Amino acid sequence: MTTVSTHAEKTKQLRKGVAPYAKSDTRKSVLQLFNTVLPLLAIWIAGYAFYNVSPWISVVSAVLAAGFVVRTFIIFHDCTHGSFFKNKKANDYVGLITGVLTSFPYAKWKREHTIHHATSSNLDKRGIGDINMLTVEEYAEATPMRRLTYRLYRNPFVMFGLGPLFLVLVANRINRSDAKPKERMNTYITNILVFGILIAVGLTIGWMPLLLVHGVTMFIAGALGIWLFYIQHTYEDSYFEEESEWDYVKAAVEGSSYYQLPKVLQWITGNIGYHHVHHLAPRVPNYNLEKAHEANPPLQQATTITLKTSLESLRYKLYDPERMRFVTFKDAEEIIKERSNSARLS
Repeated sequence: MTTVSTHAEKTKQLRKGVAPYAKSDTRKSVLQLFNTVLPLLAIWIAGYAFYNVSPWISVVSAVLAAGFVVRTFIIFHDCTHGSFFKNKKANDYVGLITGVLTSFPYAKWKREHTIHHATSSNLDKRGIGDINMLTVEEYAEATPMRRLTYRLYRNPFVMFGLGPLFLVLVANRINRSDAKPKERMNTYITNILVFGILIAVGLTIGWMPLLLVHGVTMFIAGALGIWLFYIQHTYEDSYFEEESEWDYVKAAVEGSSYYQLPKVLQWITGNIGYHHVHHLAPRVPNYNLEKAHEANPPLQQATTITLKTSLESLRYKLYDPERMRFVTFKDAEEIIKERSNSARLS
């Protein structure tokens, strides 16, 4: 009883601690639109304008633009949480526009991401808005084909190489079967605007410049986006629990990492490295995440990863609920063999 009471009290204090930062600032939000969207458009225009001088200038422009696409996506992301502006319509309009710029349908992604927040780290409610993950037991019971498919899916070359193409060209273009009419219409409108703009650019400027500038931009931005999402939830001691034991605050603080990035990358990624703060309080706009982290000592105890240590997460493929940690395929094979022998002896 005391433990439950203590946890409830800590949860209450933590929520109270971040509450002051869960407020949008119109001036800061508008400033972000100016220092993010305008540079993105300017870099894209420069990439097309200098194509005839040197295609390499277009490629360099695309690489720079990719960073601003990621930052634009963070604005889009805040709009889906209703945290970028106080006004709902303002969030919806800006969300639609930034969704077109980043090739993400606003209503579709908003619903899927809301589900992700409500079920993150819940072993019994995986599947929507998450990176596919199997437990050691599920992998042991899987058919050879499912194991092969899963191994391919978790391969870095597939996840970060083919993943961006699938995300932009397929997943973001198709509605879920249970989508409501309004959501479907939003996806259709986004698709029409995205492809309409691309076709117009291709016909007036050329298809090769379009491929070099927009294609390279979206591929790199997509890979970076998948990497950020992957690394914020896939690290050795990440929290996962079954529905009966799952706790929202633990899922936020222990199931989401603090990705400590150099200031330039922190700016480009819109402070999303403070992912534990974001999962605890989704209404905190990106420009307040660092402040909320610094003002609440318990949040500073979240698992911290750096650029160097984050690369280790590429090794982790399966989650072992018994050990409460991610393991490699090799580790999993040994665990499966060990448990099989123990079951045979008993």
